[in-house]
Amino acid sequence: MNFFKKLKERVSTQTETVTSKFKDGLEKTRDSFAEKMNELAARYRTVDEDFFEELEELLISADVGVNTVMELIEELRTEVKRQNVKTPQDVLPVISEKLTAKLDYSGEDNALNMNDEGMTVLLFVGVNGVGKTTTIGKIAQRFKSEGKNVVLAAGDTFRAGAIEQLAAWGEDVGVNVVKQEEGSDPAAVMYDAIQSARSKNADVLLCDTAGRLQNKVNLMKELEKVKRVIDREIPLAPHEVLLVLDATTGQNAMTQAKTFKEATEVSGIVLTKLDGTAKGGIVLAIRNELGIPVKFVGLGESVDDLQPFDAEQFTYGLFRELAEDDEGN
Repeated sequence: MNFFKKLKERVSTQTETVTSKFKDGLEKTRDSFAEKMNELAARYRTVDEDFFEELEELLISADVGVNTVMELIEELRTEVKRQNVKTPQDVLPVISEKLTAKLDYSGEDNALNMNDEGMTVLLFVGVNGVGKTTTIGKIAQRFKSEGKNVVLAAGDTFRAGAIEQLAAWGEDVGVNVVKQEEGSDPAAVMYDAIQSARSKNADVLLCDTAGRLQNKVNLMKELEKVKRVIDREIPLAPHEVLLVLDATTGQNAMTQAKTFKEATEVSGIVLTKLDGTAKGGIVLAIRNELGIPVKFVGLGESVDDLQPFDAEQFTYGLFRELAEDDEGN
């Protein structure tokens, strides 16, 4: 069975709402990427070296990442020979299969690591302007809708308005927000938040942090202090350190990811504003070149447009038209 048909069968087991979110959220990338792929396949009669060179340029232009592209092209060359693929159109399902494999590492779970024996603590990091506070609010809403008792910690005490912004989200979602005055010690906020969350029998504590990035040393010291306080009060916490990145910044997001990975133990990525870029290949670059799983993707402005990342839904959303065209063949 063709990979596109298998892919459609697998995504059909999920709700149509989720499939639609990925379809709509990836519209810009799909219109750019899939259209160029079709044009490329139409220009060539055979799968030759010129075809691979153009494909390489196309993938790099989609922010897939140079290293990932080189790996992918070599894998495609091998697979084309193994399957005796003759036409460029027949290469498209092979490309989508390889992309899915790079996004969905065998045996790895993209789900959040939740603490089954007590309160789960999630620590959010990232530079200013990437949508970190909004992400926390949306994830709080998700947990609240699941019936969980949620508390927010306003640990970004340096950015003007950050505390008020998180407090506004708390009011909208209907969850408690622990905060101090602007300029307060973030670690002290975390301590207070943990005590408050315990007293309220909270299931989940979501912790905001400062988004300043003057240098790695300051960043590391600040995050280490915050993590030390959390771990002292709740052993093995935080259970996730989630790095929030803005997909529209492309390779700059990669640079931020590398910096934060060096400064702290990032366990997952939240990629916001994926609906706002035609270069959604950045998901592949982050996943494959940094080895950090993408946990959530922002596919729109609405609260429920922040969706758990799904490699098959992502690939299907990217190649939807190709998959549906293939179904009729």
